Amino acid sequence: MTLLRNASLAAFGAGALLAVANVQADATQPLWSFGNVSLNYLDWSSGTERRTADNAAKSDFYYIELEGGAGFEWGEFYGFADLENPTHDSFDEGSDGRDNRRTAAKVTSHIYLGDSPFSVYAHVYDFRDYGFNAREQDQILGAGYRHTFGNGLWVKPFLGAARVQSDGYTGMNGYMAGWVAGYDFTAFDQAFSVTNWHEQTFDRDDDYLEQNYVGDKAGSVGTNGALSLWWHPSDLITTGVQYRYANNKLGTPNDYQNAMIYTLKLNFL
Repeated sequence: MTLLRNASLAAFGAGALLAVANVQADATQPLWSFGNVSLNYLDWSSGTERRTADNAAKSDFYYIELEGGAGFEWGEFYGFADLENPTHDSFDEGSDGRDNRRTAAKVTSHIYLGDSPFSVYAHVYDFRDYGFNAREQDQILGAGYRHTFGNGLWVKPFLGAARVQSDGYTGMNGYMAGWVAGYDFTAFDQAFSVTNWHEQTFDRDDDYLEQNYVGDKAGSVGTNGALSLWWHPSDLITTGVQYRYANNKLGTPNDYQNAMIYTLKLNFL
């Protein structure tokens, strides 16, 4: 009897360990994932170049981007890292610094609240211009939401408190609201998608608005985003065009800025 009881306990223990191992494996196994490397060319409008000539002047540039994301039963993550003007020096003398080598990176996350569509939302964006020794890191923590409509359109809005670390100002910096959204469709027997990311910052700190902008104090509300059309000719290749827009952002106060971005992606995941 003792032998049978011990055998039963051993079998139960082995089964429990196996069940825990399976749960842990499921928790770390992504439900979806993607990854790509891309070559991009950002072409500022002539109006933007004119409006920003004396306040954080803008110049067209190439950049290389590494991008990826993954979703799990308990949450999802997205991130990118950009190297702008990769063949240039940290300070580009020929352009008076407009074509400096720069870096930008961003990580976002939704940690799901059970089976509800709500989540704890967080993101960190980091930008560095090495030629001017300028840096800014935006840190957002708040709440998110996820919804997919019957026609396939998906949207993920968020709202959070903002904190900034920069060479000009470090501290709390109001709030950020925004979303990412997308829609896949077929046309001419080809796969396409439309995506949009949008960020609205508001109630920003006066010291930040004075110290982190060139030429003037910026308004407390800032707009930042892009609307994109993507063509997926194969699993390996994605190409697209993006309309980039910003106002009271990117170092320029009280002026609208817009550009077109032309992108070629190599999908490795």
